[in-house]
Amino acid sequence: MTETQSTHTQVTDYDVVVIGAGPVGENVADRTRAAGLSTAVVESELVGGECSYWACMPSKALLRPVLAQADARRLPGLSASVQGPLDTTAVLARRDSFTSGWKDDGQVQWLEGTGADLYRGQGRLSGPRTVTVTGPDGRRSVLTARHAVAVCTGSRAQLPDLPGLDEVRPWTSREATSARSAPGRLVVVGGGVVAVEMACAWQALGSRVTVLVRGDGLLGRMEPFAGELVAEALTEAGADVRTGTSVKAVTRENGTVVVLTDTGDRIEADEILFATGRAPRTDDIGLDTIGLEPGSWLDVDDSLRVTGHDWLYAVGDVNHRALLTHQGKYQARIAGAAIVTRAAGEPVQAEQWGAHTATADHAAVPQVVFTDPEAASVGLTLAEAEQAGHRVRAVDVDLSSVAGASLYGDDYRGRARMVVDLEEEIVRGVTLVGPGVGELIHAATVAVAGRVPVSRLWHAVPSYPTISEVWLRLLEAYRDA
Repeated sequence: MTETQSTHTQVTDYDVVVIGAGPVGENVADRTRAAGLSTAVVESELVGGECSYWACMPSKALLRPVLAQADARRLPGLSASVQGPLDTTAVLARRDSFTSGWKDDGQVQWLEGTGADLYRGQGRLSGPRTVTVTGPDGRRSVLTARHAVAVCTGSRAQLPDLPGLDEVRPWTSREATSARSAPGRLVVVGGGVVAVEMACAWQALGSRVTVLVRGDGLLGRMEPFAGELVAEALTEAGADVRTGTSVKAVTRENGTVVVLTDTGDRIEADEILFATGRAPRTDDIGLDTIGLEPGSWLDVDDSLRVTGHDWLYAVGDVNHRALLTHQGKYQARIAGAAIVTRAAGEPVQAEQWGAHTATADHAAVPQVVFTDPEAASVGLTLAEAEQAGHRVRAVDVDLSSVAGASLYGDDYRGRARMVVDLEEEIVRGVTLVGPGVGELIHAATVAVAGRVPVSRLWHAVPSYPTISEVWLRLLEAYRDA
């Protein structure tokens, strides 16, 4: 690392410059520093990013008591003790502890412990291999990168184009996970993961929730039965789930949110959450200085290098491959290894499943939706596999038929699907819905990512009596079909 000093601007040379200090940027920096490359990390908000303060951690802290109570209510001898409402104040306090009170001291300490240099402020590309940082005090630092710049700025909630929406002060995912109290009435617009998780959480924490879904069901990226079972459970919990419904107009009148739908309904609420998609945080990072479109998703190859720029990497949400924290961290490990290898002048391993190829983004993306019941999936749905041209068969099992599920709780409801490639005899995808299935999905991920032959899975004996015995039931269903 070298420095030059001008009257107004400090210029510092690094091997690698990372824009964004969320989990993705942290992991890129960790990999490059471990290999001895000097690395700068630029962050305009909190080190630790969206996941630590407004997404994964606070949302799951809100949901964990909800799921624990739901599980307890399924068990005679315990159910009578947990029929009352949750202690919302205590739940929110625990949520706050997981965000460290929205302070990033611990994350900063970890990052600095890697040997990376942290720059606070807005980082913008100002030409090839160059990032200009404007600090909170207005001072500018220019960082140059000998080998790579990695854009790890993530995504933000995307609001619909409705007149006067700013005056309504709607919730996005950030407000939904950081709210200081439960609104009496909450309208949730959307049917994806954020929508259903926050509907589940706030309904259990005391809000009367109405969910408005433009499409014909929830969780449209999963197998249809996943959204059906989650919608059924939300309705039983007291939420009002309306499909085929779009918001036509929304206003706030004397503090009350008034929603008009295209079906002619008028709904009043205390708050409204729009969970209607994500947009890349690339509008103000200087993409125009290198011939790219500000505000656009960044196209990358499987080593996460931006098309047409051999020094620029886009890792995590900004490349639109898989908008999940764990998948972004996976990409960071791949990108970090690729940067290090190229910096050493060595060839990258570009084959599928190679050390520098993010193949799992296409073939084995796992996800857990932490509702009651949980929904978990990895790989391709039946429809996706067929659209991709694979000759496949789907086999389904009622999860309640598994002894472990019956022991887990009375009146257990759930379903499992395995999509098998009939030509290669491997598993292309798995979807599980039911209480506690989130902890089962990694076994499915290993099977899909490892391309384990179905004949070998017969020898992977599930422990009895666990819910994992569903694997045996799925294999039996495939054999007997």
